[in-house]
Parts: sequence; C-alpha cells; structure tokens
Amino acid sequence: MNIVLFETLEARNILAPDDYRAGHIKKILKLKEGDSFKAGVVDVSTGVSTITRVGKKGIEFTYVEEKPAESLYPITLLVGMVRPISMRRILREAVSLGVGRLILVPTDTGEKSYVQAGLYTSGEYRSILLDGAMQSGQCRLPEVVFTASLDEEYPYEGVRIALDNIEGSISLDHVETDPEQGVTLAVGPERGFSDRERILLRERGFILATFGNRILRTETICSAAVRVLLSRLGFL
Repeated sequence: MNIVLFETLEARNILAPDDYRAGHIKKILKLKEGDSFKAGVVDVSTGVSTITRVGKKGIEFTYVEEKPAESLYPITLLVGMVRPISMRRILREAVSLGVGRLILVPTDTGEKSYVQAGLYTSGEYRSILLDGAMQSGQCRLPEVVFTASLDEEYPYEGVRIALDNIEGSISLDHVETDPEQGVTLAVGPERGFSDRERILLRERGFILATFGNRILRTETICSAAVRVLLSRLGFL
C-alpha cells in the first residue's frame, strides 16, 4: 500500500480501529500522532494526511490536497470472465498499470457460473480496484463495464486488438498503435474465443493478433500485453 485512499473525507476525518487502513498505518507504517502519510480521495486528489490523535475511537487526521487526480492511460482492457481468483489478480494489476477502462464479459468458452461469483454480486471487485490503486500510489479508478456477451456492442475506442492463438494471426509487435487514439485490447479466457466470437470481433474492427506460440494464463497475458502496449504508446 503506497497511498491510503478514502472514498470521501468525512467531516471528522477518522479511521475506525477495525479499518484495515488504520491497521496498516499503525502496524506497517508504525506512525503516531504528528506523523504524516501519503493519502488521497478516490478520483479527486492526492495529498498528505497528518495524524492528530490516536485513541479508542480510531485514528483522527487532517488532509491537505497537493494535486488533482492524474488521468489514466487510454487503454481499454476487455477480458473474458475467468475464475474469480484469477480475475482478482487481473483487476488489481490492471489498475496498478493505469488501464483506463475495464470491460468484463462472459464468453462462449468460459464457465457461465462466473457471472454470479461473489466477486461481482457482493461488490468485492471494487475493493480489489482500490487495492490496485493504492499499490500504484495513485487515486484514479478505471471505469468498469459489465456486458452480457460479446454480442452486446460497446463503443470501443482506438486501435482494436484481440489476442488469440490463431494460426496465421499477426504478432502484437506488428500491430500499429497511436497514443492519440489509444487501444482496446480484448483477451479471452484460457480456452480462447470461439469461432463465432472471432467473427464478431473482426466485424467490429478488431485485429486478431498473437502474443507468441505459448498458451498463457489470462492473467499473465493481460499484464504482459498491457505493459507492452504502454511502452509502445510511450507511457513507460
């Protein structure tokens, strides 16, 4: 945790004793009254908080804004739903990398029950996004879009790339990108997109590309491909 984020700054500016952020401040950072830590308000600003009191009611603090929230990168990551344990890693890493938009979609070859996973129905996914943002030291969270299937059209932006292990597909390295346009990157589940979905993707302007001849986990390819695109777009 490289920044402590708050959804809003309550009037009293206090963290309850059982709040995991309070635990981090006391047990990991080992801060006391008068000490300061990097903080931020989600999607608003980053700054510095100073502890004014540590008591039975929790940690009381002040907050001084230093700069507004930084923009995320113009990358949309469309990913087929996978096992919740894997999706947690994908979400956390995508936010840490600064992906601007996430589109989560059930696919023909994926397990249908994933849609009803507690990760989504309980809203847990948002805590994963916060965790990724706090790891990155930034306060901006990406837009998250849930779609019923690839049949549901969405206004994809920029150069459109779908990674799939299809013989004859061009390498991701050979797909031209433009930082002014951004990129929409589609990654299917580990069994890949179905033939029907590939036709849909092509019809919507996606270039089917490959990321090598090895079959990688969805979480691995999401992280690696986004890093490659960020570098090619000049953001790393």
